[in-house]
Amino acid sequence: MRNKIPCSAERLSLLDPPMIQGVVDRNAFHIGNQYLSENRVRIVEADDSQISSAVIGNSGLYEQTIKLKDGHLVSRCSCSLPEEPMCRHCIAVLLEYHRWVQPKSQSKKAKQPAASQAAAPEANGGGTPAAAAHGGPDLKLSEVMAFIEWLQPAMKAIGEGHSLPDSSRASGEIGAWIETIRGLDERRRESEERQSTMESERRDREAYVGRLTQQLQTSMAEVQTAQQASQQLQQEISTYQDMFAKIADLASEVAGYDSQIKSISGELLAKGAQLDKLAASFREVASALKTGQRPGPQAS
Repeated sequence: MRNKIPCSAERLSLLDPPMIQGVVDRNAFHIGNQYLSENRVRIVEADDSQISSAVIGNSGLYEQTIKLKDGHLVSRCSCSLPEEPMCRHCIAVLLEYHRWVQPKSQSKKAKQPAASQAAAPEANGGGTPAAAAHGGPDLKLSEVMAFIEWLQPAMKAIGEGHSLPDSSRASGEIGAWIETIRGLDERRRESEERQSTMESERRDREAYVGRLTQQLQTSMAEVQTAQQASQQLQQEISTYQDMFAKIADLASEVAGYDSQIKSISGELLAKGAQLDKLAASFREVASALKTGQRPGPQAS
């Protein structure tokens, strides 16, 4: 990723943290400052017009080139982050360079004006600026190249989920870099284990929810069946109620007919008694006629 922004500073050492923070993304500045505090920045070669460096990011090692050219600050990084106008890795490099150059420039003014620049030691365990180009850069650059040679199989091992290559021969700055990567890899493995556990729990919960869903669907089907049966029962009950109403009406009519029948039966019994008396009278008359006797008076 390459970015170019206007810059009025004549030297890179004039870019202090407040100036950098004022022109970059706040979140990118925060992460870059965190990289600085975690000692992830290594300056390979630098002066007040150009810096070559490497930063250990969260996903690997990234290389940067930062320069002042024609009134512009031009930054280039091997990362692909879309942060504007400068990525977190370049921000960390500028912060590291400012931290290095401030105490170094004060020491030069107080002790050694020009000659000490040819053999200036490292200020904070980082890389060497331009003055180190006369003695230390070959050693530091070789260390960086050795680290890169180790990093290639390490990244392959990380991608395949294997253990990192042996680094028992590494020491000093290279050892610190490798230990940082090992720590990141251990955190990544722990994160993957937690993610795997969470994924397993998620699958178990999904299966449980699936079973509950099936049970709920079965219960809903049973409820629907019960509702249909209830509707049928209600219809049958309504039919029976109509039948009972008709039966009650018939029973009322039958009760009316029964009273009429009882009344008619009483009348028939009374008329039957009268007929019996008439029959008895007729029998007496018939008997008298047969005997030639006059029938006696009948009781009325």
